[in-house]
Amino acid sequence: MGDSPKAAIVNIMTRLGRPLVVGVDEVGRGCLAGPVVAAAVQLPSDFSIDGVDDSKNLSPKQRELIFNKLVKAGIPFGLGVVSVEEIDHINILQASLKAMVMALTSMRQCFDLVVVDGRQRLPLHLPQYPLIKGDSLCLPVAAASIIAKVVRDRQMLYYDRRFPEYGFARHKGYGTTLHRRALTLYGPCFLHRKTFRFKTVECNE
Repeated sequence: MGDSPKAAIVNIMTRLGRPLVVGVDEVGRGCLAGPVVAAAVQLPSDFSIDGVDDSKNLSPKQRELIFNKLVKAGIPFGLGVVSVEEIDHINILQASLKAMVMALTSMRQCFDLVVVDGRQRLPLHLPQYPLIKGDSLCLPVAAASIIAKVVRDRQMLYYDRRFPEYGFARHKGYGTTLHRRALTLYGPCFLHRKTFRFKTVECNE
């Protein structure tokens, strides 16, 4: 984790009188199929679970292990899920922001500062610190990225059982060659975002 952005967050925290900090992140923004899922996480000052990092730097097994530890430890978190239909209706950027707002508002804990992964501010009247690559630089955001990723991956595993021809268990809805080949063969299902352009691939099967 980097030092400069973390130092900036510490300075903000100090000026605000050691506020309770919540990190928020979303997953699924770049997918061709499936919902956008966001998580908001508040870590205690004595947090001691090892291995928390940007979910993209962890294996599925590592993410599941850390997710279970976070839940077992009673770490406060909230979730927000925006459906495919709403993504198509309001666009993916607004859907991502809405999912993060939903995750924050679903938390019952009080907090004073929100660290948001990325450059966008959320439409909420509370102190915010947008942080590019926040999931790599800020521990609560990293924890949020893990929770959001595990929850969304589990959803896509469920959908894989309903639509095994698309291979959702392998790519989780991202635009891999396997996924695009399945779109060429079978066309989109209700999980696919209609406003996204699907670049199909040549297929000789």
